[in-house]
Amino acid sequence: MPRRLSSWIDICITLVIIAGLLLTLLCYNIYLAVAGLLLLICLLLFLRERNHDRQNALADYYHNVIKNVNELSNLALDQLPQVILIVDRDSRLEWHNDELIRWLGREPELGIVIHKFWPSLNLDPFWGQTGETIFSNNNKFYLLKYRPVSTNTDLNGLMALYISDVTKVEEFKRNTAAHAILFGYIQIDNYDDAMQGLSEAQRTSILFEANSILDKWAHSLRALLRRLDDDLYIVILEHQSLDLAIADKFDVLDRIRAMRGPNKFPITLSISLVQTREGMSMEELGALAQSNLDLVLGRGGDQVAINIDSKVKFFGGKTKAVEKHTRVKSRVVAHAIGEIIEKADIVFVMGHHNEDFDSLGAAIGVAAMAKFMEKEVHIILSDMNEGIDKFAELIKDSPDYAGMFITEEEALNLTAINPALFVVDTHIPHLVAGQSLLQNTKDVVVIDHHRRSENVIQNSLLIYIEPSSSSTSELVTELLMYFSEDPLISRIDATALYAGIIVDTKNFQVQTGVRTFDAVAYLRRNGADPQLVSQLFRTDYATNLVRAKAISNSKFFEGGLVVSICPDDAPNIQIVSAQIADFLLSIDQARMSLVFFHLLPNSIGICARSLGELNVQILMEAFGGGGHLNVAGAQVKNGNLQEIEDRAVELAKKIIKEVDNNESNPRTGSEKGREKR
Repeated sequence: MPRRLSSWIDICITLVIIAGLLLTLLCYNIYLAVAGLLLLICLLLFLRERNHDRQNALADYYHNVIKNVNELSNLALDQLPQVILIVDRDSRLEWHNDELIRWLGREPELGIVIHKFWPSLNLDPFWGQTGETIFSNNNKFYLLKYRPVSTNTDLNGLMALYISDVTKVEEFKRNTAAHAILFGYIQIDNYDDAMQGLSEAQRTSILFEANSILDKWAHSLRALLRRLDDDLYIVILEHQSLDLAIADKFDVLDRIRAMRGPNKFPITLSISLVQTREGMSMEELGALAQSNLDLVLGRGGDQVAINIDSKVKFFGGKTKAVEKHTRVKSRVVAHAIGEIIEKADIVFVMGHHNEDFDSLGAAIGVAAMAKFMEKEVHIILSDMNEGIDKFAELIKDSPDYAGMFITEEEALNLTAINPALFVVDTHIPHLVAGQSLLQNTKDVVVIDHHRRSENVIQNSLLIYIEPSSSSTSELVTELLMYFSEDPLISRIDATALYAGIIVDTKNFQVQTGVRTFDAVAYLRRNGADPQLVSQLFRTDYATNLVRAKAISNSKFFEGGLVVSICPDDAPNIQIVSAQIADFLLSIDQARMSLVFFHLLPNSIGICARSLGELNVQILMEAFGGGGHLNVAGAQVKNGNLQEIEDRAVELAKKIIKEVDNNESNPRTGSEKGREKR
């Protein structure tokens, strides 16, 4: 309308100008002026009629175009090979195109809930949003694109759904994923110990039985298995075969473990599997598989580690790490540590945040090595170390420890050209007492006895992790034995290491082997005082009341799970929580205990214990922690205690259920299941 008005105004202006010229002509010749006026009137009438005809023709043209466009649009919507729906907040159908009729074979009624023909389609998670997802129904896959549709009363009153059949594409993806290749290593992780003292014929017999079990397992999975050495194999299999092995919970571990040679020594396997990825070379694949195998061995063996899309999953780990009979590794590591300390101009030692006696004892043992080599050494303590307050009070007046214990800030302010940092009793970066110092130090040595986690301190000069050891203090004590023939440690040093072993073995009740008592004997010869240690572990009356309160408020779940919460007013709450967890495990029919506590205003701590048949390490790894098969813990920052407790209880029940189901149908169940397939 504005454009039509503009045209008519242009014409009128032109006529007005002509009329003005005629008026001028009237002053000179009236006859010519009258004739011109008549001509102007005729022209005006003609132009008016002409303009009216053109406007009518243009209106007809616009009407025809709009009519055709609407018809074409409707035709396109009807013929579009995509379902288009408009639904309300209750998932009721408000409008649809004809493609839905062709898909369903009938015309659905308006107002029907779309769950009637697509039960798995739930709009609640993304209502009012824009995006896309894939859902399935009756063995078909559909791509759903959704958009909010605003109404006069509600900005998110309706939703437009655009649905396409992508069954062939999804089937191709799934088929490709099912045939994805995994490469890995299988190693008999205690081969030397299992074969010790056996004749050649006996060794051959054991290897023949192990090879037979592995061949049958590989054949059932249609996998390629080749032996590289007496204790090492390579395996190549498809992802769909991996699913079968996971369904059987890698029962090949149980079969191998059930073998017994003449020396009755159990044999265990470590398996590493890595899925190929786009752009990964064979060299990178082999290196990643080897790294995965090292990770499994660092966790104590008898496990499977599967690396898919840079995420590692673990299976197995039902048995304790087997104590090594040889100390060759300890001697080699002690020699390497001596060389590292020799090159350093200053040595820093630190354990995990909120140190315990094992962490402190191991740190003091490493510091003794540095002092023996006349190096400046400092032990970094975190801001939370209530558990070692008594020991700190004991040594505060000793000149041998003057200036040794410092904070992370003080360590960062010290000038050193070539510092060396020893991390003890943990190998997880975010659990160390000084994360900034760890990041700013190039030469790092890790000494730990916890089962190796996927999240390990990277680019370390030396990583010495022995999960078969009772404690890090035991490991450091063995290193001291080979570090020098001369006495290295004082009476206080020996007592600190002795206290660390006592704490982690629960007074020699758990995770204790021959080498543990050898280490204790060495410490006793160097003046370790058991009476002093017992005084350090004594608790006051208030602490015992707190323990009694937590025990009385504990909850017993079916399957042998006992759960409690340590009161916030408990002194040395981390140590008290561990003591409560130990006591709960002594209850008849208890198999696993969990104790939760507020470690900091924004952190929740968990102490987990088991009798050995249930793997609490895997449970604690779900919360960013770790430990051993029967002793583990975790610290969760910015967490809600009730939510963490509920999640931990559910995961613990799942672990108990899996173990019970496996034990109720040992080995034969998986074989029967495979026969059915």
